[in-house]
Amino acid sequence: MMGKRVVGLAVLVLLCLMLGYGFGHRAEPQHEVAGRVATGAGTKQQVLYWYDPMKPDQHFDKPGKSPFMDMELVPMMAQSGVPTVVEGVRIDPALTQNLGVRQVTVEKGRLQPVVAATAVLSLNDRLVSIVQARAAGFVEKVYDRSPQDVLAKGDRLVDLRMPEWYGAQLEYLALRKSGETALVEAAYQRLYQLGMPPEEVGRLQRTLVPQAVFTLGTDRAGVLLELGVRAGMTLLPGQTLARINGLENLWLEVEVPQAQSFGMAVGDGAEIRFAGDSALYHGVVQAILPEVGKETRTVRARIEIPNPAGKWRPGMYADVRLFPTHGGAEQLLLPEEAVMTVGGKNRVILAEKEGHFLPLEVRIGGRGQGKVEVLDGLKEGDRVVVSGEFLIDSEASLKGVLMRMNGAVTP
Repeated sequence: MMGKRVVGLAVLVLLCLMLGYGFGHRAEPQHEVAGRVATGAGTKQQVLYWYDPMKPDQHFDKPGKSPFMDMELVPMMAQSGVPTVVEGVRIDPALTQNLGVRQVTVEKGRLQPVVAATAVLSLNDRLVSIVQARAAGFVEKVYDRSPQDVLAKGDRLVDLRMPEWYGAQLEYLALRKSGETALVEAAYQRLYQLGMPPEEVGRLQRTLVPQAVFTLGTDRAGVLLELGVRAGMTLLPGQTLARINGLENLWLEVEVPQAQSFGMAVGDGAEIRFAGDSALYHGVVQAILPEVGKETRTVRARIEIPNPAGKWRPGMYADVRLFPTHGGAEQLLLPEEAVMTVGGKNRVILAEKEGHFLPLEVRIGGRGQGKVEVLDGLKEGDRVVVSGEFLIDSEASLKGVLMRMNGAVTP
């Protein structure tokens, strides 16, 4: 009996203790519990917010289970001497030295860019010549030619029977016998007006023998692009017989990305290396085409390449380095390795005092010779990390700093 009383008394004491503990907790406001935690020294620190380490961009104002993972939320503490809204991260100076973190100072300067691009050789459209029938006639013979044949100057293309030319020759010869000087001169000029080649008119003056069939050939060396006649065809005045493109000078079409094209100008120097050729060639930009490629989003710069020996062929690839000579105004300059591209945005790590580092979004301009222009986000004299910045950026991302920079979360 005595044992049962002792057990009952113990249960009663235990219940009282539990009720007292519960009332004590209810008497303390919940935000104060969430707002401070005890440290090993018995002091209290302010809790900024609670977060899930696996999803640090989401903040909570109370402790508890994470809605994303089966784990407890972790408090983000306010550090002594650090503002309530934590910006950036702090890394012990000894640790940054061990990690090889290097810094540079933002300075002003004029960028002398070097634009690296690919290029393709193409035919020079200024060297196109057309072979036409300047009078009505008939095609007697087409010589053994086909498009893409490389022809020399004077190579034969077609034999034409030209009735109008034949009649004009007979008229000229008859007037020569009449002795009428004015009429002879008029008949002579008529031969030219009908489109007879000058060499055929000269032959007629020398031989005094009319000719009914004429052989037309190329007036320049080059590649035969088009041959539009066949034996037996009837020709109309002005009809195109052939189209020839000279090869003594080619165009090198350089594809320059739009972002790097603004400093280019006619007269810029270029270094050229053709695929399979170890030699270095030099050229000058002679034209910048006005239209941006719809598919490639590139601007084309044109360089003329002399080709007297026929060494180069249209379609050949080349690597080109352009050296713009028209430098812009002075801008803030940084090494290219200091700029990180994260999520389509450009960022740098700003080094502040006492080992604090702050990720900053910047707007960049041109690039060249290992440097990049900074148009917005920094000022002259700022210190920026150029080695180890990805480690610092990862630490900042863990604490949700980058999300707050974009305005997605307000602590």
